[in-house]
Amino acid sequence: MNNQRWLSRNFFTFFITWGIFLPYWTGWLVNDKGLTVSDAGIIMSFGLVARALSTMFIFPYVSKILSNKQVLLFFTTMSLIVTIFYIPMDSFEGLFIVTMLFSAMYPALLPAVESGAATLMQQGDVHYGKARSLGSIGYVLSVLVISMFTGTYGEQVILWFMILGLIALLAIQLLPAPKILLMRPVHEKNTKSLSMKGLLEVKSFAVVLLVVILLQGAHASYYSYGYIYIQDLNVNPFYIGLILNVAVVFEIIYFLKADTFLSSWRPSSLLILAAVGASVRWITIYLFPSIPVFIVSQALHALSFGVAHYAFIRYITQNLPKEQIPNAQGIYSAFAMSLSAALLTLLGGALYEIEPGLAFLGMVIFTVPAIFLVILTRNRFNY
Repeated sequence: MNNQRWLSRNFFTFFITWGIFLPYWTGWLVNDKGLTVSDAGIIMSFGLVARALSTMFIFPYVSKILSNKQVLLFFTTMSLIVTIFYIPMDSFEGLFIVTMLFSAMYPALLPAVESGAATLMQQGDVHYGKARSLGSIGYVLSVLVISMFTGTYGEQVILWFMILGLIALLAIQLLPAPKILLMRPVHEKNTKSLSMKGLLEVKSFAVVLLVVILLQGAHASYYSYGYIYIQDLNVNPFYIGLILNVAVVFEIIYFLKADTFLSSWRPSSLLILAAVGASVRWITIYLFPSIPVFIVSQALHALSFGVAHYAFIRYITQNLPKEQIPNAQGIYSAFAMSLSAALLTLLGGALYEIEPGLAFLGMVIFTVPAIFLVILTRNRFNY
């Protein structure tokens, strides 16, 4: 089995479903299932908590007893089964329960695929950036296709596209996988060093984790209020999706070159670059509230998100044993991609009520300290 092909195929297919879930799920609950915006918001907020708990506890536990291929097969199958339960549900209580189950299963696929990527990178025969860029391409295509179909057939197609996407992902998991991903974890007598607690006791990991929590969490205002912000600038709704996808395009360009571009840089240097880029991005949006400037600032997504994410992947690949990678991915997904974003969304919302631009400027409170944190610790902990 070609390792590069396997990784590219999994990233592409998963992110097709991610492009259905991330931008459209709340709107689907409101427009197809008849929930109020407030009720849908409550369900999705609790879903973030369920996602964090799952990726921090359930995913690492499953990864300790199953091979990477089996982990992907398990979470894909469970996600598909739970998604089907959405079909008959119409009540708030029923949708709440199904969403909690869905949030516990489906988002765990992201760290599962990333763990497989990190394991294959340790073998030295895959280009992570090229494979990950195909994931971003899948996301963009998904967003555009769903936008066209919902405009013609309504929001009810969102659920059916998710089911089809998960069926396709399940079919991929039934195909042959690289041999290294078929191996179950080896349980040694002394497992403390491979436990979640043991991972957090690695000082360099704790620092790197804190930095990426600050940087990824600082995207909260952009993800939650970017659409509304563009609307407030009186942009035709037809162009809003295109404007938001500019960031993903630059993310794709970076990932395509990530394995060679800045390849000699240490993870700490990449994190500084990401933190500076993020700070410039949020300050620029605040100082110049206009669509042309916002579009230009989208190019910095390659730094604020892409470089930060790649720096973390490179760090765990270079510094952790294969058995610890699922733990690292679980913590990263739980804190950097879920809980921090949930908490900072509340701060961003309060600032947006005062002045829209403040919601973005407020994120500098987290990106600037990240710069100094890396500068003060990079040589001490050698990362």
